[in-house]
Amino acid sequence: METTFNLKHIIDQIVKEKGIDRDIVVEALEQAVLTAANKKYRNTRDLEAHYNPEVGEVELFEFVTVVDEVMDSYKEIDMEEAREVDPDVEVGDSLGMKMDASGFTRIAAQTAKQVIIQKVREAERETIFNEFKDRIGELINGVVRRFEKGDLVVDLGRAEALLSNKEQAPREVYRQGDRIKALIMDIRMTPKGPQILLSRTHPGVLAKLFEAEVPEIAEGIVEIKSVVREPGSRSKIAVYSHDSDVDPVGACVGMRGSRVQNVVSELRGEKIDIIPWSEDPARFACNALQPATVSKVYIDEDNNALEIIVADDQLSLAIGKKGQNVRLAAKLTGWRIDIKSETRAAEAELLEFSSFDGSAEEAVEEPADEAQGEAVEVVEQGEE
Repeated sequence: METTFNLKHIIDQIVKEKGIDRDIVVEALEQAVLTAANKKYRNTRDLEAHYNPEVGEVELFEFVTVVDEVMDSYKEIDMEEAREVDPDVEVGDSLGMKMDASGFTRIAAQTAKQVIIQKVREAERETIFNEFKDRIGELINGVVRRFEKGDLVVDLGRAEALLSNKEQAPREVYRQGDRIKALIMDIRMTPKGPQILLSRTHPGVLAKLFEAEVPEIAEGIVEIKSVVREPGSRSKIAVYSHDSDVDPVGACVGMRGSRVQNVVSELRGEKIDIIPWSEDPARFACNALQPATVSKVYIDEDNNALEIIVADDQLSLAIGKKGQNVRLAAKLTGWRIDIKSETRAAEAELLEFSSFDGSAEEAVEEPADEAQGEAVEVVEQGEE
């Protein structure tokens, strides 16, 4: 009676604590008893194990075929002996007989424990994989548990995730026990179980942080059109409002800058430029180069390029430190951007006219190439 109670108790406990389906636990028990029985009888018999919920035990059955003449005593039984078990049996019938399983109860219990542990692990891995596979691209909270060769192992509650060194923002330092927000990049099933990969450098981190801070974005009134980042340093986000009464930039900045400041704090001081998106590539490029002021924009649609003229005192601001501002603006807009100062542009224009000697080809092509080379040189100097 005690064994029966314990078996029921074990099943109920596993189902409750591990959240595993009862059928999986019962199947594990049946398989454990069957494995132990086959091992004892060296796989010479046709055996089946079935859990009986009424009595709370796994019952073992041996199946033999009724024959006139027995050739295999382990799998066959003659008619006379079979009729003692079932008077209505006929030749060719399969006869199931309940066996005494007490002879290998201890072995079965040990095997059952191993099988159940394995089944529980497999079920837990499958549950975790199914839970997180639909959450890719979601921002999630976790706790830093340990460090592995520069990578962080983050506790997500029911599972652990990996924040690799290359997905950590520069100058961000964590200690064991620190809380962390990261983007779920991917989940892979490995021999050791599901591996959840996180990122702090992906542009989606910035987008999801604004979505959490700005109700207008969560409600779909303000749309994030594009995001570019140089993690830990600077980022640009282009936003557009579907409601003419809602200022997309103001919504993201918040009262006294509270919303954007919360995002900046989460990204450990990363500078964020919030840009109003525009269908007009020239206007969009001017916005993207903020805080610099643009004087003129020349569009080359064939080469998907923009030539932008700025005042002399705006050139370094437009290019940014090591070319960062123009580089981010180009990524944000999707256009190649060449920047010139007004003085350089005037010199190039003067050179074009002074080089005219009556040849239309020389007047147009040669100075144009020279001007383009000068524009590229300005950007490259800014990037050094």
